Amino acid sequence: MSANPDAGTDVDADPDADIEIETDAESDIGTANTMRERSNESRIKLWLVLNGSRPLVTGLLAVGFFVSFVGIGALFIPNFESTLRSDDMINYMFSTMISAIITGTTLVVTISQLVISQENGPLGEQRERMSNTMDFREYTEEMIGSPSPADPSAFLHDIVNLSERQAKLLRESITDNDDEQLKAKVDEYTESLIGNAQEVQDQLDGASFGSFDVVTASLNYNYGTKIFHLERIANDHPDSLSDEDMTLLDELKSTLSMFGPAREHIKTLYFEWALIDLSQLILYVSVPALLVAGSMLGFYSGISFPNTTVGVNNSILIVGAAFTVTLLPFFLLISYIARVATVAKRTLAIGPLILRESAR
Repeated sequence: MSANPDAGTDVDADPDADIEIETDAESDIGTANTMRERSNESRIKLWLVLNGSRPLVTGLLAVGFFVSFVGIGALFIPNFESTLRSDDMINYMFSTMISAIITGTTLVVTISQLVISQENGPLGEQRERMSNTMDFREYTEEMIGSPSPADPSAFLHDIVNLSERQAKLLRESITDNDDEQLKAKVDEYTESLIGNAQEVQDQLDGASFGSFDVVTASLNYNYGTKIFHLERIANDHPDSLSDEDMTLLDELKSTLSMFGPAREHIKTLYFEWALIDLSQLILYVSVPALLVAGSMLGFYSGISFPNTTVGVNNSILIVGAAFTVTLLPFFLLISYIARVATVAKRTLAIGPLILRESAR
């Protein structure tokens, strides 16, 4: 195995350098399988941007904004109500929000139309799409040995399950091999793959498309790194591998390679699904947001709320609650786009290309 040029090690000067580099490379075979391990980020952050329910995250954003608004108003603007009257703040705040809501809703409807337009096309294009889909399914059926499921989670489950079975066959085939270094690599590789495959299969069981469960389970199967390590094993030990071993390696590589486009296709369908959901939800919340903004403009200026609740001026609470409601479409947009953008960034490369520094 060649030395890593970035390691800063003079191989000629140190006769043990190759051994040390070989050991470091081997230790990487069984690490960083799941998305959280590869990203090295906290569970809270991953829940907020990926795994958490988008309406729930939207609600948390709204609550956080409301509490912050009320806290700032109570601490730094003791004469909040008089400030509202003298500076015409209500008219400025909510007239601006009405314009923002209408503009934002129009933009979201445009995005929805663009997403839907991807599904439209002439008969020839639709036939080509259908032909490509059926070719992929037929090839997958040949590998699996049974009809491909129609459910996305079951489809991915079968591919992952096949890779697990092939990894076990590879491990059994290498058991009697005389190359101890090859056996150690294969044992570590297959142990990592089998454990990762079983974990992903458990996550896919019962997962329904439309929720994020299918996508997040697929992200936890780092097929690209597995392909890379498989190629490295074949390249480092060509003389120790029999024809049967090489056939098993090629079959496992083909299965892992099929997982890539299958995941990308399901991810693309989820993106379209999520963006359509986002469009619908923003349209739904825009109506009450406009109603609240209009009511504040039309009626609030003539009403006074001098009393306090839990030590906070009622005017701050009312204006903060109304302003938070008008921002709900924006909070929805943040919660959905954060998930879509994060998934897109984590799956930019298809195949054994590692873009994250933490996973190299």
